[in-house]
Amino acid sequence: MASSDKSCVVVLNKVMIYDVHYFTMNEEKSVTSFFAAYDALCEEGTATSVCKALDEVADISIPASKDHTKVQGEILEGLVARIVSHESSKHMEKVLSDFPPPPAEGAGLDLGPSLREICAANRSDEKQQIKALLQSVGTSFCPNYVDWFGNEAGDVHSRNADRSVLSKFLEAHPADYSTTKLQEMMRLMREKRFPVAFKCYHNLHKIGSLSIDNLYFKMVIHVHSDSAFRRYQKEMRYKPALWPLYRGFFVDINFFKANKERSAEITKSRSTLVESVNGSSGTSGKEGLADEDANLMIKLKFLTYKLRTFLIRNGLKTLEESAAAYKAYYLRQMKTWNTSAGKQRELSKMLDEWAVYIRRKYSNKRLSSATYLSEAEPFLEQYAKRSPENQALIGSAGNLVRAEDFLAIVEGGRDEEGDLEAERDVAPSSPSLSVKDVVPKAEGLIVFFPGIPGCAKSALCKEILGAPGGLGDDRPVHSLMGDLIKGKYWQKVANECKRKPYSIMLADKNAPNEEVWRQIEDMCRRTRASAVPVVPDSEGTNSNPFSLDAIAVFMFRVLQRENHPGNLDKASPNAGYVLLMFYHLYEGKSRKEFEDELVERFGSLIKMPLLKFDRSPLPDPVKSILEEGINLYKLHTDRHGRLESTKGTYAEDWSKWEKQLREILFGNAEYLNSIQVPFEFAVKQVLEQLRTIAKGEYTTPSTEKRKFGSIVFAAVSLPVSEIQSLLDNDKHMENNLKKAHVTLAHKRSHGVTAVASYGMFLHREVPVDVTALLFSDQMAALEANLGSVDGETIRSKNQWPHVTLWTADGVLAKEANMLPQLLSEGKATRVDINPPATMLGTLEFY
Repeated sequence: MASSDKSCVVVLNKVMIYDVHYFTMNEEKSVTSFFAAYDALCEEGTATSVCKALDEVADISIPASKDHTKVQGEILEGLVARIVSHESSKHMEKVLSDFPPPPAEGAGLDLGPSLREICAANRSDEKQQIKALLQSVGTSFCPNYVDWFGNEAGDVHSRNADRSVLSKFLEAHPADYSTTKLQEMMRLMREKRFPVAFKCYHNLHKIGSLSIDNLYFKMVIHVHSDSAFRRYQKEMRYKPALWPLYRGFFVDINFFKANKERSAEITKSRSTLVESVNGSSGTSGKEGLADEDANLMIKLKFLTYKLRTFLIRNGLKTLEESAAAYKAYYLRQMKTWNTSAGKQRELSKMLDEWAVYIRRKYSNKRLSSATYLSEAEPFLEQYAKRSPENQALIGSAGNLVRAEDFLAIVEGGRDEEGDLEAERDVAPSSPSLSVKDVVPKAEGLIVFFPGIPGCAKSALCKEILGAPGGLGDDRPVHSLMGDLIKGKYWQKVANECKRKPYSIMLADKNAPNEEVWRQIEDMCRRTRASAVPVVPDSEGTNSNPFSLDAIAVFMFRVLQRENHPGNLDKASPNAGYVLLMFYHLYEGKSRKEFEDELVERFGSLIKMPLLKFDRSPLPDPVKSILEEGINLYKLHTDRHGRLESTKGTYAEDWSKWEKQLREILFGNAEYLNSIQVPFEFAVKQVLEQLRTIAKGEYTTPSTEKRKFGSIVFAAVSLPVSEIQSLLDNDKHMENNLKKAHVTLAHKRSHGVTAVASYGMFLHREVPVDVTALLFSDQMAALEANLGSVDGETIRSKNQWPHVTLWTADGVLAKEANMLPQLLSEGKATRVDINPPATMLGTLEFY
């Protein structure tokens, strides 16, 4: 990642973002070592262990003025890594040389209670807890509580502002550079329909200064989905002068009418601004960050933090539904993170106990974030007290675990070479089917449709019901059409699955969101059924799994219907609006993200052919009317939420658009008919895929996620076949040897930094000379000499580099390190291999 003109800066995530710990890596070796160190610590890292490792890896380390452990404790949210120019690193070195950091602020002074202690002392009342936290930071940071509790004397204004504030802000003339850049960001995100919320509030601090010509507001900009960052990064490649995007912004806004003098001043300032921005908008501009990775920022979080925030706090809503739904949620999260099998087992045990504890205590009461703040930490503290293993899992709870004790627990009790088998080969049970070896005929199958009206699901269900031979087995096939079911449709499906657990259920209703998917997952658990999603095939866009071509075809089909049971047909005055509403239910997910999530949840995915690959582009009139409808939908929902299109400010605009939509689609009927795959072909393809799943011959598609996990040791892996060729006189060892490697460094024996230092040679080939066989009655190993990569000799941190071949029952593999000493004591035998056997190995992390 680093090169001659690039460096990596890493920041320790803290609540006090103005006071952070910086680490700078200037060379490729230190950058790769940093990422390896994170992988080694990601499942058990706490503030002390992480800072210690990064201090050793970094070329420059600048500590925060306040110790993280004293202010926030050992639980560390994560690290933020960013690529910067190599010159900035040199500049930092010069600044540090000219202005050495002052002594740590408050050294030796009592900083008062920590955040954890403040929260613990005020658990009974959330409002009091917030007030106590605000009081602890002091009046210079928080002079009053009006932002949190309002004007206690009685507000003349409601807290929330009208939605029109956002539009007025984007239309207003900017008075300064910051406003110009913020407007630029917001316009882009709205035009591209990013999954971002813009909420406006009255600025209660300025109530006394309000007038008709002087209005004050606060705006909160919140990015909901990670997909927005990927899409925004692409935009920055074309517009490098854009401000970087962060998860959230808090902005004070002042609308004012300027007098003539002030207007002239602003106009002159704007002219200068425009020239400056235009002059630097090219890829070579100084303000522009045209380099593709110049704005790359990576957030690296730790499991001890994630289990509290994502598995406990964010899982409360799901836990409220049922313990089974919660289990599916946390297992899915751990799978997404590629959590090691051992940690998954430990976390599952703890989280199942948490679910029973909190549901029993709160019974039918709602579980809020206050529940997390008040209950989780005491629960974790009690859980940690039971065993050293529990302490290592949780990291730190209350004041129970000291850093040195925690590190001793984490690093102790692991065999240097035994981790390879123990941690990697056994996985916990999962509610989803990662590989469908078979769908037992004693169990049911639910076929459902994450689609949009007009995707032909009802017609497809009819064909499946009438297919000769069904799905290739004797299970009966049933269908429930959503438009004919009164009441709660998915509850009806659940009842039918329970009544007929060995049948195949066709859930003939659009299933567009995660809430429905969770219900289907819950049905599968309760009825021992499997579920398979059938989706219309479409290229999609960066923010939606369905392309404009697909939505055009769906609308065209709906507008040709007559007497549809659900009343969504040619006679419906707002049919186009309804389809746009369904279309936007998928907003925020690319096609790949959409398909990957379904595969992760259900273990399978069937694609129903929709459009021909060799079709001509969408005609401009069709594209324009759809884009116009999407923009109108955005305006309507921003102002009115879910209000019907026949009501509200834009009712006339909708009526006009619906009429034009019909005219344009039917005017392009020949084109829209020509680009569709024949329905008979689509049915045949879906039936073949369904029968494959029913027979158990389906292979789950890969979601192509980056594989990472908690690194335990670094080693050079050797080809077993070549090792076996040296052992032809000992069939016992030859037959029992499954894996062979030379350990380079182990986290327990040599430290995280030692393991991480091999990062720059990861996956590289290393020449290895095998020079001798040493054995005793308890173990046997081959002596190994390691060669060079790119002119640098690979050196093992073990005093005696070797390949362990065999150990007797009850003897740990790491004991092979003792063979040279046993040889000197006459308790082992050495057989030289002359000339040495040379082979190529690969350097890997395990």
